[in-house]
Amino acid sequence: MTITKDKRHFSTLMRDTNRAFLPLEKQAEATLEVGFVLQPHFSLASFTAAVDTLVTANLVCTTPLFRYQSYAIEASPVLSDLGIEIATQGSLNTLIDQPLPDLLIICGGYRCSTQPNTALTRLLKLADKQDRLIGSLWNGAIALAHAGLLDQLNCALHPDNHAYMHEQFPKVNVSKQVSIIEGKRLTSAGPMSAMGMMLTLISQLRGNDVTRAVREIISCDQLSESSDVQINPLEDNPRLPQNLRDIMTLMAANIEEPMSLEELAACAGVSRRQIERLFQSHLETSPGRYYLELRITHARRLLLQSNESITSITLACGFVSTSHFSNCYKDYFGVSPSHAREQAR
Repeated sequence: MTITKDKRHFSTLMRDTNRAFLPLEKQAEATLEVGFVLQPHFSLASFTAAVDTLVTANLVCTTPLFRYQSYAIEASPVLSDLGIEIATQGSLNTLIDQPLPDLLIICGGYRCSTQPNTALTRLLKLADKQDRLIGSLWNGAIALAHAGLLDQLNCALHPDNHAYMHEQFPKVNVSKQVSIIEGKRLTSAGPMSAMGMMLTLISQLRGNDVTRAVREIISCDQLSESSDVQINPLEDNPRLPQNLRDIMTLMAANIEEPMSLEELAACAGVSRRQIERLFQSHLETSPGRYYLELRITHARRLLLQSNESITSITLACGFVSTSHFSNCYKDYFGVSPSHAREQAR
């Protein structure tokens, strides 16, 4: 009888951190086509925040979830609010002559015109007729309002345009929220909310696992009330009990020479059983499994981001031998350390 070894799977917390490097999984979902219409003086920060979120979603999944293209109102390139020109894949005329994308997003900006554009209005009405998702960045919602696509709906847009929207489009419910997805309409007010809107869309389309993995990558320095923003590792999560965070900190500080559970318990002033309960209750894993996944994640970063030898990485991450490290790495990531490095290069 042949005994097959089960492949290891990361626990939830560490799976999000490593998702982009895990083996391919079959995915049945079709790729969502996204078209960004860039108005002259559009907000480059809002546009790139939205695009970056979609691109990152593709990185953490095994097959592309999104494909995107950008379009000019008239001619490419389009001048952004920062004076940087962005080349597009076509114009509104190009869109009219081909199947419309699944999601059409109008990119506005602080100095974008609030006046109706006949070609854009016609395109938006066609997209609505074809039951497409339609969204906006900054004050791009004004274009949707001109096309009559926000009547009786809530919408988000930059505060500077609230008064105009109230005055010109009384049927539109202007919200104080920074982003809203209501039915087939997606609206956001600025760069950070553009990212938030796309994360919400990804969650609705692909689930929380993918969303958490994307957020893990792009939100490490998200703005807080303090100007002294720091990048917080997993063990600094304020929602976790302090004694659990202390143990996680000890583990992170002792990668090269892993501590035993008894040593961790003595340093943290809790019993071994308490540690096991804390990890199971709050992280849904065992302390031993978390510690191993922490070390293998550290090894993955050194392997793909440095030129250190595999032997050196083995020792730096507390593995007893290169064969033990190689087996663990392959169990989790599906390839040997040497093959993973070759793929990265």
